[in-house]
Amino acid sequence: MASNSFKASRSNLSTSSDMLDSQNGKPPLPPHVTFARRTSSGRYTSYSRDDLDSELSSSDFINYTVHMPPTPDNQPSNPVSQKLEEQYVSSSLFTGGHNSITRAHLMDKVIESESNHPQMAGSKGSSCAVNGCDGKVMSDERGNDVLPCECDFKICRDCYIDALKTGEGICPGCKEQYKMTDWDEAMDNWQTLPQLPPPASKMEKRLSLMKSRKSVLVRSQTVDFDHNRWLFETKGTYGYGNAFWPKDGGLDNDKNCDTVEPMNKPWRPLTRKLKVPAGIISPYRLLVAVRMVVLGLFLTWRIRHPNNDAVWLWGMSVVCEIWFTFSWILDQLPKLCPINRATDLNVLKEKFETPNPGNPTGKSDLPGIDIFISTADPEKEPPLVTANTILSVLAADYPVEKLACYVSDDGGALLTFEAMAEAASFANIWVPFCRKHSIEPRNPESYFNLKKDPYKNKVLKDFVKDRRRVKREYDEFKVRINGLPDSIRRRSDAYHAREEIKAMTERRQMKENEPSETVKIKKATWMADGTHWPGTWLDASADHSKGDHAGIIQVMLKPPSEDPLGGTAEDSGFIDLTGVDIRLPLLVYVSREKRPGYDHNKKAGAMNALVRASAIMSNGAFILNLDCDHYIYNSQAMREGMCFMMDRGGDRICYVQFPQRFEGIDPSDRYANRNTVFFDGNMRALDGLQGPVYVGTGCLFRRIALYGFDPPRSKEHSATFCSCCFGHRKRQSLSAVVNTSEENKALRMGDSDDEEMINHSLAPKMFGNSILLIDSIPVAEFQGRPLADHPAVKNGRPSGALTIPRDLLDASTVAEAISVISCWYENKTEWGQRVGWIYGSVTEDVVTGYRMHNRGWKSVYCITKRDAFRGTAPINLTDRLHQVLRWATGSVEIFFSRNNALLASSRMKVLQRIAYLNVGIYPFTSIFLIVYCFLPALSLFSGQFIVQTLNVTFLTYLLIITVTLCSLAVLEVKWAGIELEEWWRNEQFWLIGGTSAHLAAVFQGLLKIVAGVEISFTLTSKSGGDDDDDEFADLYVVKWTSLMIPPIVIIMVNLIAVAVGISRTIYSVIPQWSRLLGGVFFSFWVLAHLYPFAKGLMGRRGRTPTIVFVWSGLIAIIISLLWVAINPPSGANQIGGSFQFP
Repeated sequence: MASNSFKASRSNLSTSSDMLDSQNGKPPLPPHVTFARRTSSGRYTSYSRDDLDSELSSSDFINYTVHMPPTPDNQPSNPVSQKLEEQYVSSSLFTGGHNSITRAHLMDKVIESESNHPQMAGSKGSSCAVNGCDGKVMSDERGNDVLPCECDFKICRDCYIDALKTGEGICPGCKEQYKMTDWDEAMDNWQTLPQLPPPASKMEKRLSLMKSRKSVLVRSQTVDFDHNRWLFETKGTYGYGNAFWPKDGGLDNDKNCDTVEPMNKPWRPLTRKLKVPAGIISPYRLLVAVRMVVLGLFLTWRIRHPNNDAVWLWGMSVVCEIWFTFSWILDQLPKLCPINRATDLNVLKEKFETPNPGNPTGKSDLPGIDIFISTADPEKEPPLVTANTILSVLAADYPVEKLACYVSDDGGALLTFEAMAEAASFANIWVPFCRKHSIEPRNPESYFNLKKDPYKNKVLKDFVKDRRRVKREYDEFKVRINGLPDSIRRRSDAYHAREEIKAMTERRQMKENEPSETVKIKKATWMADGTHWPGTWLDASADHSKGDHAGIIQVMLKPPSEDPLGGTAEDSGFIDLTGVDIRLPLLVYVSREKRPGYDHNKKAGAMNALVRASAIMSNGAFILNLDCDHYIYNSQAMREGMCFMMDRGGDRICYVQFPQRFEGIDPSDRYANRNTVFFDGNMRALDGLQGPVYVGTGCLFRRIALYGFDPPRSKEHSATFCSCCFGHRKRQSLSAVVNTSEENKALRMGDSDDEEMINHSLAPKMFGNSILLIDSIPVAEFQGRPLADHPAVKNGRPSGALTIPRDLLDASTVAEAISVISCWYENKTEWGQRVGWIYGSVTEDVVTGYRMHNRGWKSVYCITKRDAFRGTAPINLTDRLHQVLRWATGSVEIFFSRNNALLASSRMKVLQRIAYLNVGIYPFTSIFLIVYCFLPALSLFSGQFIVQTLNVTFLTYLLIITVTLCSLAVLEVKWAGIELEEWWRNEQFWLIGGTSAHLAAVFQGLLKIVAGVEISFTLTSKSGGDDDDDEFADLYVVKWTSLMIPPIVIIMVNLIAVAVGISRTIYSVIPQWSRLLGGVFFSFWVLAHLYPFAKGLMGRRGRTPTIVFVWSGLIAIIISLLWVAINPPSGANQIGGSFQFP
């Protein structure tokens, strides 16, 4: 392996990067590469071994740096040299960070198994046959060797250029003159090109090329456009639709006949709003109003009619009921405007992937998408799960050249790195198989475990054979993944033993007469190519632990070619891929730098590092973030989301949130893990306002919204009291729109191309000092615009603007990406404050979405017919409670922060503000809920009730409130499309979580606010129980946690109180049956909600001994009798007649 050092041009990169150039007032240029010796081909090499790694000292390795100087044979527009540079980049592991040199370690191999795909890092290739050269032979897109001479002498690109320039074009193999080839002609053409001044940056050049494309709808934004003609008139007739008439008036099927221009076609939207039927939503709103009125009257009656015999009991109950009413109103008001949405993928294909005057080739004009997959600990997040998620992304139905996948490994583990490499290798078989046979889902683990018929709707005759072979390959793939931990440890032990023997031998040679002593060497973790892993070692050491390691970037799969690459029968030894596109999307491994003393901000910090690195390497206009256990279940999910982003008005949408769907949940969904009431009810209702909240995964972001910009045309949109709920109204006063508070300021997005989007003097303070990152912002904004194919589109782009080929990756670009993921880059910038994922809360997802809505952006909820994504959820009671604890603690933090909805700007609608206010307030309901759960027991113990008597008025109010609640539940089930059982499970877990996790969250949040005690959470383990035969074994595992104490106490106290109340009533001379019935009714209400919790404590079904139930009953009876003996009813101690209570 060769180590290629990218040294900064300044002596101190960390200090110079924070300063502006005093001469021109511009930020400094990014660090470039320095050299030692220049060859005739333009490559600079150095045979110095000063900065070689310690593990390479046993052999002679070349320490060289790669730089492409602007010579005639090596211009930026040189496609051959750029592709070779990109091939070099994809085979190198880039490392670096704060106060350290950025290095590119050329990888001979990434995994121990062979890599055959031409895009794969470390792919197997021929070596140059020239003596003294270890370069790779030139190859084409398929990975085949390119041999310029008929003698088939293998030669690398640099040696070939040296032979042309210094060897008079003589082949080193056969000693004959090279014949004129395409490569020679291209080289001659490059040498004769005039030397033009290079543009300011690659990003500015690309933006200039995209904006130079002209739109067919040249008058789309003028007032003189004839709407009637544009919508309805065609060449042959008037009316709705299009008529395509041949010139001669015949009805033949001549394909060469002229058709009407696309601007004469009726404009078709990409999405539609589907309102909830009036027969459901109108009664629902009416019942909400009725229940609010009844609750007001009930509380008024309760306050005016206290229970003088038990004022304390009456007072506690009234306070709790007032809070419950307030909490219910906060939860119910945002549900008044639910809507459904539908997309039209055929229209998307027609607009963006069909030949038209602006895009005559029909090449995909869709914008790029960067997909982020986050993982942190391979022990709790199994590598096989992450690998399956990666495979589902690589096989997604989206233009390959527009897709890029970034995997964030926040633990810097070699296990994750090699598992990802194995996934990239297996994708060579899996992805073409999915494309050939239209496989769904494209997660191999889920696909091969489908219980339905896998052969349904499959028409190709070789499907059975292909599926059998791919299944066998996947089984072997799983064995390799599961064996990686042992493989890495055995490899590291072997290399460590070799190093110890080598060190002892050297020591013995230096001191021949002295007795040999044991030499201690740090036990490193070794990669497959025999070098030290730069990330976290199995045995933690300085610079190699979870919180202390260098930044790492590895291009696992280099960017694909722009044109489809059809497969052949020889491309895979397993299945016939003739006519199948075998390209794979860009796949990048990223592990940000971590150093002691820096706050790395958990997942939010990792996401922001990916935002910056992806902006430099691929700069997709949209970002899809997924957890490592959430895979793409619907291969066209991204197209569905793109329908909203590319539709008219889509430029004001900051993100498209997809619902979370889960696998592996027990059939009864004991702990409401599916959370369908929230995902199908609350989120659908918020979609009718300003949009759903961001829930952390399965969300398609507009990159420019993450950068902290205001939405386009923000000057025209402001919120009034009426429009806050049901619409917008244009207003010209800027002061009414812009909130002047510091935390709500945002960068202004230009509403036209003439407006400057970024103040370049302030940009480094916002985004850092990376020139490439700052230059990429206008490009991302332009690429995310919808098509200017309608007069109402005020911020569109011309058709065909995104068909321009992407810029090829070079070493300096990846080196710049290394610098932006360093631990110091965010210092004195707005990252985490106003830019990117927001810091300061364990629920960074909600805060990030809130900030976008607060700036005036809208979001959309996309429920697809086939689930877009699927993941896993903890079915164990303890894990579920800890998950809820984390969410509730984040809500408490939000309530006591500047992200409280009470401080929102005027751009946020009132009902949207109420929804966010409820997000911050709901954990405090636990205080009143736990008191209310003890009230029935206190009533039974004391013989009193919350009211003086159970009169007709109280019972009438109680009946109306109960009936309206049940009616609302039925109607909500109707418009949300969920089951009544799911609603009931949600109600049960609301009480379970409210009396346990929510209460603990309130105390933890207050401790953090008052005492500054930081809260730490661990990842939820995704491993199952010990029983491999039971899919739901983890459901029955009882893991003790202090969160279980309050619900257990509530259950025991209410059970004892029921026994005591019954005993007291029986022993009384004048039994108070009304008070008993009231207390027992509410006690059973509490116990019915806590039933799933009690069932979870019993463990596996059928394993609870009968003696447990016997002793529970005996203890309840004994305690009740003791209570009656200690405090007998006044006036008597007998039961009816002669029986004397002892």
